[in-house]
Amino acid sequence: MRAIRIHTPGDASHLSLDDMDVPTPKPGEARIRVAFAGLNFIDVYHRSGTYKLPLPAVIGSEGAGVVDAVGDGVTEVRPGQRVAWATSVGAYAEFAVVPAWKLAPIPEGVTDEIAAAVMLQGMTAHYLARSTYPLKEGDTALVHAAAGGVGQLLVQIAAKLGASVIATVGSEEKAEIARGLGARHVILYREQDFVAQTKRVTQERGVDVVYDSVGRDTFLKGFDVLRPRGLMCLYGASSGPVEPFDPQLLNAKGSVFVTRPTLGHYIATREELMGRASELFEWIQRGELKVTVDRVFGLAEAPEAHGYMEARRTKGKVLLEVAARNT
Repeated sequence: MRAIRIHTPGDASHLSLDDMDVPTPKPGEARIRVAFAGLNFIDVYHRSGTYKLPLPAVIGSEGAGVVDAVGDGVTEVRPGQRVAWATSVGAYAEFAVVPAWKLAPIPEGVTDEIAAAVMLQGMTAHYLARSTYPLKEGDTALVHAAAGGVGQLLVQIAAKLGASVIATVGSEEKAEIARGLGARHVILYREQDFVAQTKRVTQERGVDVVYDSVGRDTFLKGFDVLRPRGLMCLYGASSGPVEPFDPQLLNAKGSVFVTRPTLGHYIATREELMGRASELFEWIQRGELKVTVDRVFGLAEAPEAHGYMEARRTKGKVLLEVAARNT
């Protein structure tokens, strides 16, 4: 089979298209004939060595396709079933072996392409809005990078739950995207000070929660827009990791809270995973959640796809088409 591997950490040129043996599923695992792999910033962290993997390694933490074979004891899925997954590395390959409990069946009316696009980012947006800070009618949320993959889904879910969304984006084109998805206010962060604009919009009250996937460029300023006892939710670092800070800052800014969540802790059981995935798929089937696929690259184009993503040019999900479509 063909697969994208890293042999040594580095930039996108370190992504190597290799021929490998087809893996055999062990007990509790299933082998997937991959149709699409989803690209996420964690793939960049794996490639660069920020998050270390035993090398050489096939990367990619999200995908969709058809169950090809199962190991002993597998009851969650069966051969021939369309499935999608996240948080299991190895998606940049024609075949991937995944723990069966992590596989979510894809329902009718949802394509492999959309399923691969929504698993990691969709369940991330779901836990942020449903669990990390359970949004409700009347809440106000600041969403950074609102036109990105998670951002677009988070804006929609937040608005669906009755929250008022203030979105930050980098261009007028992305501002139109955020408005179209339900953002009540949009801030062009390259032209406007998001702190001043957020204070103006909230009449100095501040927001209940900041959802920050940008990191270094926005993190500390974000504390200035939180209401007393509000929550800073740092779930990514596209601009780089945040600098160490004195916890006394939390007191000074109004006894605020900070959390650095990760998806794995919010889908720690199959029951929780299926709950999140099922609700996302239901919203998609009913036309209540729009999943935007921005670009689809071929497997051999993985270096170009990473460059596109790292340049922060994305206006939705980026995918690798690995094999023939299974729709």
